[in-house]
Amino acid sequence: MKILILGAGKMGSFFADVLSFEHETAVYDIDPRKLRFIYNTCRFKELEEIREFAPELLINAVTVKYTIEAFKTVLPLLPASCIISDIASVKNDLEDFYAGCGHRFVSTHPMFGPTFASLNNLSSENAIVITESDHLGKTFFLDLYRKLGLNIFEYSFKEHDKTVAYSLSIPFVSTLVFSAVMKHQDAPGTTFKKHLAIAHGLMNEDDFLLQEILFNSETPAQLELIRSELKQILEIVKNRDAQRMKSYLEKIRNNIR
Repeated sequence: MKILILGAGKMGSFFADVLSFEHETAVYDIDPRKLRFIYNTCRFKELEEIREFAPELLINAVTVKYTIEAFKTVLPLLPASCIISDIASVKNDLEDFYAGCGHRFVSTHPMFGPTFASLNNLSSENAIVITESDHLGKTFFLDLYRKLGLNIFEYSFKEHDKTVAYSLSIPFVSTLVFSAVMKHQDAPGTTFKKHLAIAHGLMNEDDFLLQEILFNSETPAQLELIRSELKQILEIVKNRDAQRMKSYLEKIRNNIR
């Protein structure tokens, strides 16, 4: 299959590496410098090269802020039969875009990301495939994700947004709060250093991505849960209530089993 990947960032490069040995692949990025380390793949610097390549599948791997804009830029250059796809962690407006774009589509969300995951071993990582996607496109990504050893879930656009609000918003906000109150430690403990490493990783993410994940309409309800739990912990600590603390810790252990 002829596959065009938009964006030569971490995920775009990852997909190029994964797919290039079984498919004819090409990568386009508006910044030619990002193409320097692309291996075994055609590197496009001009949009017209996309028309000549005539891809059968387009994987849009640009940063989430420009996902739809990138689609609109290349759509006039694509064959009518080309299936278009995104791997965005935020699906805001994509469902409506796909409905009017005139192409078959497939939307997925590889939930491992290059910041924290080991891309050499993804057996403990997950991926979501959107159920409204084209059957052929879904089949392609389901096969790919199975080969990568990912745990696969099929959700609708709405179910995806709820999942992201829970699985991303809660750890993101928890890390932001930790970072907001932290002070320099001359002799940090192991737990502190682990939290700090997570904070550094999160702060290396694109600001717009963080914003869009937190602005998910499902996120406020999750933040209310955090506020409620913090209130309980504060009461227990202020009152030095050992019995209630024991019960609370047991609840936590049950949650994470």
